[in-house]
Amino acid sequence: MAHQTAEVDFRTRLQNWIPKLVLSPSLAAVLVFVYGFILFTLYLSFTDSKMLPSYDWVGFENYRKLWGLSHWWTAITNLAIFATLYIVICTAIGLTLAILLDQKIRGEGMLRPIYLYPMALSFIVTGTAWKWFLDPGIGLENTMHLWGWESFEFGWIKDRNMAIYTIVIAAVWQTSGFVMAMFLAGLRGIDNEILKAAQIDGASNWNLYRRIVIPLLRPAFLSAFVILSHLAIKSYDLVIALTGGGPGRATELPATFMYSYTFSRNLMGVGASSAVIMLMTIAAIMTPYLYAELREKP
Repeated sequence: MAHQTAEVDFRTRLQNWIPKLVLSPSLAAVLVFVYGFILFTLYLSFTDSKMLPSYDWVGFENYRKLWGLSHWWTAITNLAIFATLYIVICTAIGLTLAILLDQKIRGEGMLRPIYLYPMALSFIVTGTAWKWFLDPGIGLENTMHLWGWESFEFGWIKDRNMAIYTIVIAAVWQTSGFVMAMFLAGLRGIDNEILKAAQIDGASNWNLYRRIVIPLLRPAFLSAFVILSHLAIKSYDLVIALTGGGPGRATELPATFMYSYTFSRNLMGVGASSAVIMLMTIAAIMTPYLYAELREKP
Protein backbone atom coordinates (compact mmCIF):
# COMPACT_ATOMS: atom_id res chain seq x y z
CA MET A 1 0.00 0.00 0.00
CA ALA A 2 2.83 2.37 0.89
CA HIS A 3 4.57 1.48 -2.38
CA GLN A 4 1.47 2.37 -4.40
CA THR A 5 1.12 5.67 -2.54
CA ALA A 6 4.74 6.58 -3.26
CA GLU A 7 4.31 5.68 -6.93
CA VAL A 8 1.21 7.87 -7.22
CA ASP A 9 3.04 10.71 -5.48
CA PHE A 10 5.99 10.37 -7.88
CA ARG A 11 3.67 10.45 -10.92
CA THR A 12 1.91 13.53 -9.58
CA ARG A 13 5.22 15.35 -9.08
CA LEU A 14 6.39 14.27 -12.53
CA GLN A 15 3.19 15.58 -14.13
CA ASN A 16 3.67 18.89 -12.34
CA TRP A 17 7.29 19.22 -13.44
CA ILE A 18 6.94 18.16 -17.10
CA PRO A 19 5.28 21.45 -18.24
CA LYS A 20 7.98 23.43 -16.41
CA LEU A 21 10.75 21.39 -18.03
CA VAL A 22 9.19 21.81 -21.47
CA LEU A 23 8.82 25.58 -21.08
CA SER A 24 12.16 26.21 -19.39
CA PRO A 25 14.24 26.48 -22.64
CA SER A 26 11.81 29.04 -24.09
CA LEU A 27 11.75 30.94 -20.81
CA ALA A 28 15.54 30.95 -20.65
CA ALA A 29 15.75 32.22 -24.25
CA VAL A 30 13.29 35.03 -23.47
CA LEU A 31 15.23 36.02 -20.36
CA VAL A 32 18.52 36.16 -22.27
CA PHE A 33 17.56 37.48 -25.70
CA VAL A 34 14.78 39.87 -24.65
CA TYR A 35 15.27 41.09 -21.10
CA GLY A 36 19.01 40.47 -21.12
CA PHE A 37 19.50 42.56 -24.24
CA ILE A 38 17.21 45.25 -22.87
CA LEU A 39 19.44 45.56 -19.83
CA PHE A 40 22.53 45.53 -22.06
CA THR A 41 21.07 48.33 -24.20
CA LEU A 42 20.31 50.29 -21.05
CA TYR A 43 23.92 49.86 -19.94
CA LEU A 44 25.27 50.90 -23.36
CA SER A 45 23.25 54.12 -23.19
CA PHE A 46 25.45 55.20 -20.26
CA THR A 47 28.75 54.32 -21.96
CA ASP A 48 30.99 55.89 -24.58
CA SER A 49 30.11 53.25 -27.19
CA LYS A 50 30.79 54.08 -30.84
CA MET A 51 31.13 51.39 -33.54
CA LEU A 52 31.61 48.68 -30.90
CA PRO A 53 30.42 48.44 -27.29
CA SER A 54 32.57 50.34 -24.84
CA TYR A 55 32.62 50.11 -21.07
CA ASP A 56 33.75 53.68 -20.39
CA TRP A 57 31.00 55.11 -18.20
CA VAL A 58 29.79 58.59 -19.25
CA GLY A 59 26.56 58.84 -17.26
CA PHE A 60 23.79 60.83 -18.94
CA GLU A 61 26.05 62.37 -21.58
CA ASN A 62 24.44 60.39 -24.41
CA TYR A 63 20.99 61.56 -23.37
CA ARG A 64 22.20 65.15 -23.31
CA LYS A 65 23.63 64.75 -26.80
CA LEU A 66 20.43 63.07 -27.99
CA TRP A 67 18.12 65.88 -26.92
CA GLY A 68 20.49 68.38 -28.46
CA LEU A 69 20.24 66.83 -31.93
CA SER A 70 17.90 68.48 -34.42
CA HIS A 71 17.42 65.10 -36.12
CA TRP A 72 15.99 63.63 -32.90
CA TRP A 73 13.55 66.53 -32.55
CA THR A 74 12.50 65.96 -36.18
CA ALA A 75 11.86 62.31 -35.37
CA ILE A 76 9.84 63.22 -32.25
CA THR A 77 7.77 65.77 -34.18
CA ASN A 78 7.07 63.28 -36.95
CA LEU A 79 6.09 60.65 -34.38
CA ALA A 80 3.62 63.07 -32.76
CA ILE A 81 2.00 63.79 -36.15
CA PHE A 82 2.03 60.17 -37.27
CA ALA A 83 0.83 58.64 -33.98
CA THR A 84 -1.99 61.16 -33.47
CA LEU A 85 -3.42 60.79 -36.97
CA TYR A 86 -2.81 57.03 -37.05
CA ILE A 87 -4.60 56.35 -33.76
CA VAL A 88 -7.51 58.72 -34.37
CA ILE A 89 -8.20 57.68 -37.98
CA CYS A 90 -7.76 53.95 -37.32
CA THR A 91 -10.11 54.14 -34.34
CA ALA A 92 -12.74 56.10 -36.28
CA ILE A 93 -12.63 53.82 -39.33
CA GLY A 94 -12.52 50.65 -37.24
CA LEU A 95 -15.49 51.71 -35.12
CA THR A 96 -17.51 52.77 -38.17
CA LEU A 97 -16.86 49.49 -40.01
CA ALA A 98 -17.67 47.49 -36.87
CA ILE A 99 -21.00 49.29 -36.40
CA LEU A 100 -21.90 48.73 -40.06
CA LEU A 101 -21.05 45.02 -39.90
CA ASP A 102 -22.95 44.67 -36.63
CA GLN A 103 -26.17 45.51 -38.49
CA LYS A 104 -26.18 41.91 -39.80
CA ILE A 105 -25.73 43.14 -43.36
CA ARG A 106 -25.70 40.71 -46.27
CA GLY A 107 -22.25 39.51 -47.18
CA GLU A 108 -20.72 40.10 -43.74
CA GLY A 109 -18.83 36.82 -43.96
CA MET A 110 -17.12 38.05 -47.15
CA LEU A 111 -16.49 41.62 -45.99
CA ARG A 112 -14.77 40.71 -42.74
CA PRO A 113 -11.87 38.85 -44.40
CA ILE A 114 -11.51 41.65 -46.97
CA TYR A 115 -11.13 44.26 -44.21
CA LEU A 116 -8.76 42.02 -42.22
CA TYR A 117 -6.61 40.97 -45.19
CA PRO A 118 -4.16 43.93 -45.04
CA MET A 119 -3.17 42.95 -41.50
CA ALA A 120 -1.99 39.59 -42.84
CA LEU A 121 0.66 41.39 -44.89
CA SER A 122 4.00 42.44 -43.48
CA PHE A 123 4.73 46.14 -43.15
CA ILE A 124 7.51 45.71 -45.72
CA VAL A 125 5.01 44.47 -48.30
CA THR A 126 2.56 47.24 -47.42
CA GLY A 127 5.27 49.92 -47.68
CA THR A 128 6.53 48.62 -51.02
CA ALA A 129 3.02 48.41 -52.51
CA TRP A 130 2.10 51.93 -51.38
CA LYS A 131 5.45 53.25 -52.60
CA TRP A 132 4.60 52.04 -56.11
CA PHE A 133 1.02 53.30 -55.83
CA LEU A 134 2.02 56.80 -54.67
CA ASP A 135 5.03 57.22 -56.97
CA PRO A 136 4.08 59.99 -59.44
CA GLY A 137 5.99 58.28 -62.25
CA ILE A 138 4.34 54.85 -62.11
CA GLY A 139 1.48 55.04 -59.63
CA LEU A 140 -1.80 56.86 -59.17
CA GLU A 141 -0.74 60.17 -60.75
CA ASN A 142 0.64 58.47 -63.86
CA THR A 143 -2.49 56.32 -64.19
CA MET A 144 -4.77 59.36 -63.99
CA HIS A 145 -2.68 61.07 -66.67
CA LEU A 146 -3.03 58.03 -68.94
CA TRP A 147 -6.80 58.19 -68.45
CA GLY A 148 -6.89 61.79 -69.60
CA TRP A 149 -6.76 63.78 -66.34
CA GLU A 150 -3.54 65.62 -67.20
CA SER A 151 -4.00 68.18 -64.42
CA PHE A 152 -4.21 65.57 -61.66
CA GLU A 153 -1.30 65.75 -59.20
CA PHE A 154 -0.57 63.63 -56.15
CA GLY A 155 3.11 63.84 -55.33
CA TRP A 156 2.96 63.71 -51.54
CA ILE A 157 5.63 61.02 -51.36
CA LYS A 158 8.12 63.42 -52.99
CA ASP A 159 7.04 66.45 -50.93
CA ARG A 160 8.96 67.08 -47.69
CA ASN A 161 5.92 68.71 -46.09
CA MET A 162 3.44 65.97 -47.05
CA ALA A 163 5.50 62.77 -47.05
CA ILE A 164 4.71 61.94 -43.41
CA TYR A 165 1.04 61.71 -44.32
CA THR A 166 1.76 58.93 -46.81
CA ILE A 167 3.04 56.90 -43.85
CA VAL A 168 -0.26 57.57 -42.12
CA ILE A 169 -2.26 56.46 -45.17
CA ALA A 170 -0.38 53.17 -45.52
CA ALA A 171 -0.48 52.41 -41.79
CA VAL A 172 -4.21 53.15 -41.52
CA TRP A 173 -4.92 50.95 -44.55
CA GLN A 174 -3.12 48.02 -42.93
CA THR A 175 -4.40 48.29 -39.38
CA SER A 176 -7.96 49.65 -39.48
CA GLY A 177 -9.41 46.21 -40.27
CA PHE A 178 -7.77 44.78 -37.15
CA VAL A 179 -9.24 47.59 -35.05
CA MET A 180 -12.61 46.86 -36.66
CA ALA A 181 -12.37 43.24 -35.47
CA MET A 182 -11.69 44.41 -31.92
CA PHE A 183 -14.69 46.72 -31.90
CA LEU A 184 -16.90 44.12 -33.57
CA ALA A 185 -16.03 41.62 -30.84
CA GLY A 186 -16.93 44.27 -28.27
CA LEU A 187 -20.24 45.01 -29.98
CA ARG A 188 -21.15 41.32 -30.16
CA GLY A 189 -20.42 41.03 -26.43
CA ILE A 190 -22.98 43.66 -25.39
CA ASP A 191 -26.10 42.22 -23.78
CA ASN A 192 -29.00 42.60 -26.21
CA GLU A 193 -31.43 42.95 -23.28
CA ILE A 194 -29.86 46.30 -22.41
CA LEU A 195 -30.32 47.54 -25.97
CA LYS A 196 -33.90 46.27 -26.17
CA ALA A 197 -34.78 47.97 -22.89
CA ALA A 198 -33.37 51.27 -24.16
CA GLN A 199 -35.33 50.95 -27.42
CA ILE A 200 -38.52 50.26 -25.49
CA ASP A 201 -37.88 53.43 -23.50
CA GLY A 202 -37.82 55.32 -26.81
CA ALA A 203 -34.08 55.82 -27.28
CA SER A 204 -33.10 56.73 -30.84
CA ASN A 205 -30.26 54.91 -32.58
CA TRP A 206 -28.01 57.93 -32.10
CA ASN A 207 -28.68 58.08 -28.34
CA LEU A 208 -28.44 54.29 -28.14
CA TYR A 209 -24.87 54.34 -29.44
CA ARG A 210 -23.86 57.57 -27.74
CA ARG A 211 -25.14 56.76 -24.25
CA ILE A 212 -24.96 52.97 -24.09
CA VAL A 213 -22.95 51.25 -26.81
CA ILE A 214 -19.92 53.56 -26.99
CA PRO A 215 -19.43 53.70 -23.17
CA LEU A 216 -19.65 49.88 -23.01
CA LEU A 217 -16.87 49.69 -25.62
CA ARG A 218 -14.41 51.40 -23.30
CA PRO A 219 -12.22 48.26 -22.94
CA ALA A 220 -12.04 47.95 -26.73
CA PHE A 221 -11.09 51.63 -27.06
CA LEU A 222 -8.36 51.20 -24.46
CA SER A 223 -6.99 48.05 -26.10
CA ALA A 224 -7.00 49.70 -29.52
CA PHE A 225 -5.17 52.75 -28.15
CA VAL A 226 -2.47 50.63 -26.49
CA ILE A 227 -1.89 48.45 -29.58
CA LEU A 228 -1.87 51.35 -32.03
CA SER A 229 0.42 53.43 -29.81
CA HIS A 230 2.83 50.53 -29.57
CA LEU A 231 2.83 50.05 -33.35
CA ALA A 232 3.32 53.78 -33.96
CA ILE A 233 6.28 54.12 -31.59
CA LYS A 234 8.18 51.14 -33.00
CA SER A 235 7.36 51.82 -36.67
CA TYR A 236 10.44 51.11 -38.73
CA ASP A 237 9.93 48.66 -41.59
CA LEU A 238 6.94 50.53 -43.04
CA VAL A 239 8.91 53.79 -43.14
CA ILE A 240 12.00 52.17 -44.64
CA ALA A 241 9.99 50.40 -47.36
CA LEU A 242 7.78 53.39 -48.20
CA THR A 243 10.02 56.47 -47.98
CA GLY A 244 13.36 55.36 -46.54
CA GLY A 245 12.97 58.18 -44.00
CA GLY A 246 12.99 60.80 -46.76
CA PRO A 247 12.82 62.94 -48.69
CA GLY A 248 15.75 64.19 -46.63
CA ARG A 249 14.61 63.42 -43.08
CA ALA A 250 10.98 64.36 -43.64
CA THR A 251 9.68 60.96 -42.45
CA GLU A 252 12.33 60.15 -39.84
CA LEU A 253 10.85 58.41 -36.79
CA PRO A 254 12.57 57.41 -33.52
CA ALA A 255 13.00 53.81 -34.70
CA THR A 256 14.74 54.84 -37.94
CA PHE A 257 16.79 57.41 -36.02
CA MET A 258 17.94 54.71 -33.60
CA TYR A 259 19.02 52.41 -36.42
CA SER A 260 20.86 55.09 -38.38
CA TYR A 261 22.78 56.44 -35.40
CA THR A 262 23.68 52.96 -34.15
CA PHE A 263 24.73 51.28 -37.40
CA SER A 264 25.31 54.06 -39.95
CA ARG A 265 26.82 56.85 -37.87
CA ASN A 266 28.51 54.46 -35.43
CA LEU A 267 27.20 56.26 -32.34
CA MET A 268 25.99 53.23 -30.44
CA GLY A 269 25.65 55.07 -27.14
CA VAL A 270 23.35 57.72 -28.62
CA GLY A 271 21.37 55.07 -30.51
CA ALA A 272 20.99 53.03 -27.32
CA SER A 273 19.73 56.08 -25.43
CA SER A 274 17.07 56.67 -28.08
CA ALA A 275 16.04 53.01 -27.82
CA VAL A 276 15.72 53.34 -24.04
CA ILE A 277 13.50 56.40 -24.43
CA MET A 278 11.29 54.48 -26.87
CA LEU A 279 11.09 51.61 -24.38
CA MET A 280 10.17 54.00 -21.55
CA THR A 281 7.44 55.55 -23.69
CA ILE A 282 5.93 52.14 -24.48
CA ALA A 283 6.20 51.15 -20.80
CA ALA A 284 4.42 54.35 -19.77
CA ILE A 285 1.53 53.33 -22.01
CA MET A 286 1.51 49.61 -21.18
CA THR A 287 1.94 49.75 -17.41
CA PRO A 288 -1.36 51.50 -16.54
CA TYR A 289 -3.18 49.24 -19.00
CA LEU A 290 -1.71 46.07 -17.50
CA TYR A 291 -2.40 47.34 -13.98
CA ALA A 292 -6.03 47.98 -14.84
CA GLU A 293 -6.37 44.53 -16.45
CA LEU A 294 -4.58 42.52 -13.76
CA ARG A 295 -5.77 44.15 -10.58
CA GLU A 296 -8.42 42.28 -8.65
CA LYS A 297 -11.94 43.50 -9.07
CA PRO A 298 -13.53 44.55 -5.78
